[in-house]
Amino acid sequence: MSLQAPASASLTRYEHLYIDGQWVAPLDGQLIESIEPATGKPWAIAPLGGTADIDRAVAAARQALSGPWGRMPGHERAALLRRLADGLLAAVAELARIESRDNGNLLKDHRASLTAQAQWYQWFASLADKTHGTTIPLEEGMHGFTTRVPVGVVGAIIPWNAPLLSICLKVGPALAAGCTVVIKPAEQTPVSALEFARLVHAAGFPPGVVNVVPGVGRVAGAHLVQHADVDKISFTGEGATAKRMLREGSDNLKHFSFELGGKAPHIIFADADLDSALNAATTCAWRLTGQSCALGSRVLVERSIYERAVEVFQQRAASVRVGLPSLESSHMGPQISEEQLRKTLSYVDIGRQEGAELIAGGRRILRPELADGYFVEPTVFAGVDNRMRIAREEIFGPVAALIPFDDEEQALAIANDSAYGLTAGLWTRDVGRAHRVSSRIAAGMVWVNTYSYLRWSTPYGGFKASGWGRENGIDALDPYLQTRTTVLSSSGQFANPYAD
Repeated sequence: MSLQAPASASLTRYEHLYIDGQWVAPLDGQLIESIEPATGKPWAIAPLGGTADIDRAVAAARQALSGPWGRMPGHERAALLRRLADGLLAAVAELARIESRDNGNLLKDHRASLTAQAQWYQWFASLADKTHGTTIPLEEGMHGFTTRVPVGVVGAIIPWNAPLLSICLKVGPALAAGCTVVIKPAEQTPVSALEFARLVHAAGFPPGVVNVVPGVGRVAGAHLVQHADVDKISFTGEGATAKRMLREGSDNLKHFSFELGGKAPHIIFADADLDSALNAATTCAWRLTGQSCALGSRVLVERSIYERAVEVFQQRAASVRVGLPSLESSHMGPQISEEQLRKTLSYVDIGRQEGAELIAGGRRILRPELADGYFVEPTVFAGVDNRMRIAREEIFGPVAALIPFDDEEQALAIANDSAYGLTAGLWTRDVGRAHRVSSRIAAGMVWVNTYSYLRWSTPYGGFKASGWGRENGIDALDPYLQTRTTVLSSSGQFANPYAD
C-alpha cells in the first residue's frame, strides 16, 4: 500500500469518496494502492479519507436525519432496501470479481455470498415497518406508550476478510431502523465499498443516508469513533481494537456493538456420522483460507476415533487445491497480505516449539504461478493440548489443531476453556447428548450435525470476548433503535400544589 498518489495509469482507479450523495475528492488528496493478494501487486487505486473527510461525512449523515429520510415511513425505507437488493443481485458477477481481487477470497465463494446478501437486504426490508412500540396500562385518564426510534448516526467500521457481507450485516438493519451511516472500510480492501456506494446511489437513497470513506484505522477510524455527532459504532475486528474504541468513544457515551474474534471448537463424538463430521471439519478448517472468526479451527475428537480423524485431515490437506481465486477449480486462495502470511507461519513455528505434531502443511507455497502471492499450505497439528497458543489464540490462517478428549465432560471443559465464544460445532447421533452439550457450550451460535449454516433470520453474535450484540434475525434491529416512553394525560389538568 502506498500513501502517495501512484502514477501507474494501468490500474483501475477510484479517486473519489461518496459523501452526501456525491463523489468527492479527499480533502487531503491522498490515494492508496489496493494490493491483490494473489499476485502481491497493486491492481487498483482508491481514495484515502482523513479526519476532515470523516467530519463532512458525519455532518451529511446528521443532516439527513432531519431531512426526508428522517420523516420517511418504514414501508418507504423498505422499498429502497428492496431496490438496493435488486441492484446488488444484478451486479453479483462484477462485485464478486472486484472483491476477489481486493481480498483474495475465491471468486466462486464471493458469487455465492453476494447472491445470498440480496436475500439479507430483502429480510431487513421486511423489518423496516415493524419497529412497534407497546402500550402501558396506567390509571384512568393517563395513557402510556413506547415508540422505537433510530439511534441516529452510525459509524460502520468494516473488516477486510468479508467487506460486502459485513456492510450488509451492519448497514441493512441500520437503514431498516431509520439510521444514517458512515462506512469506513479497511484500508486493505477499499474498492468494493465504493462500488456498494454506486448501488446505494442508483437505488435512490436520499443524500447523506449512506456515506463511504475508506481510510486508515488509526486515523479515519479513530476519528469516527471519537466523533461527538456519531451515536453508535458497529465494528467487526480484533478485541484489542474494540477495547481501544470503548476508551476513545466513552466521552459522549455512544452505543457500541462488536463482532470480534473466535477460536471455535468443532466437537466430534464417536457416535457421529463420521464421514459427514470430517467433511464439515476439513471444509471449515481451511475455508476462506482460515480468515474468519467462525471457523472450527479447534477440532475436538473423541479418543476412540482420534487416529482416524488425524489420518483424514492429513489426507485432505494434501488434496486441497490451493490456487488463483479466479479459477473455479481452486479450493483455497491466498492470505490477505504479506503481514498476515508471516503471522500464520509464525504460529506454525510456535506450534512446533510447544510440542504439537505438524502432520500437514505449514509452508509458504512457492509454485511459479503463486510465488508472488500470499499463499500458504493447509496446515494440521495433531496432539494439541488446549493450553497451547495454537489452541488459544486466533491465527486467522488455515491452521487446524486436533485435540483428543475422553468423554462428554472433558469435551465441554476443553470447548469452554477459551476467552472466545462466537461459534461452536457438535456432531453426534445421540439426540439427548445433542441437547445436553449444545446447551452448555459458551458460544453465541452452536451448530449440531452441520456447520457454518447462516441465514438472515438466525441471530449471530458472540459470548465473552467474541463481542456485544447480535447481527441477523429480528434481534439485528435492536442495536440501531432506542425506546422513547410517552405518558399522556387525557384531561390535561395538573393541580396547583401550593393552592392551600
